Amino acid sequence: MLEVKKLETYAENLEFKMNAEEYSKLQKEFDILFKQVDLISQIEGIENYEPLDFPFPLKNSYLREDIANEKLTKEDALKNASEVKNNCVSVPKVVE
Repeated sequence: MLEVKKLETYAENLEFKMNAEEYSKLQKEFDILFKQVDLISQIEGIENYEPLDFPFPLKNSYLREDIANEKLTKEDALKNASEVKNNCVSVPKVVE
């Protein structure tokens, strides 16, 4: 079973505010999830299959080949930047 202390740490890192009742409910949900994963791992021969990332084969025939025609110089790339520092585009900090 996943400890509530770990859930509190994860919630804090993700900046979630949760009360004790929500942690208890989340702990029960993870317990169910871990039991289901354990059941799946007990299926005979499961290790012989690749994980499925998409249920249907994709054919992107409508997309063009991505071929670079001309190179952009660093000066041209920085020309329209609103702020440049150390010869690089400077953007505002978005994470604390």
